[in-house]
Amino acid sequence: MDQDQARSWLSTALAEARAGLAEGGIPIGAALYGADGTLLGRGHNRRVQDGDPSAHAETAAFRAAGRQRSYRGTTMVTTLSPCWYCSGLVRQFGISRVVVGEAETFHGGHDWLAEHGVEVLVLDDPECAALMREFIGKNPELWNEDIGDERDE
Repeated sequence: MDQDQARSWLSTALAEARAGLAEGGIPIGAALYGADGTLLGRGHNRRVQDGDPSAHAETAAFRAAGRQRSYRGTTMVTTLSPCWYCSGLVRQFGISRVVVGEAETFHGGHDWLAEHGVEVLVLDDPECAALMREFIGKNPELWNEDIGDERDE
């Protein structure tokens, strides 16, 4: 995948992450692009806003895209390495590529996806990483809840 195109698409996901943060939620955003480069759907993590533990950014973008005949050739763009739940969504529906803004603050399932034939591009975007580091620093309990870490703070 072309890095310039990936960075351009990441800007959509980053705008979603900022929108989620502005709503009092977790700043993770995603977008699903079609094989022809058309934006099919976009969304952000809404676990806090909706009280729904399954309302992850990738899920929101996927749902916003609506039903597709096939997901072959599509690209999921996300500001953060996808968790196991969202990685499973990518595999289940045969999404071809995943562009990850950063995997420094959370190393999700992108290696597993790559091992199973999904093209993965990790951009190591400093803006995505800074957004998450700041959020995690201010909201460790909420972050640990989001990633399923039940340790006591």
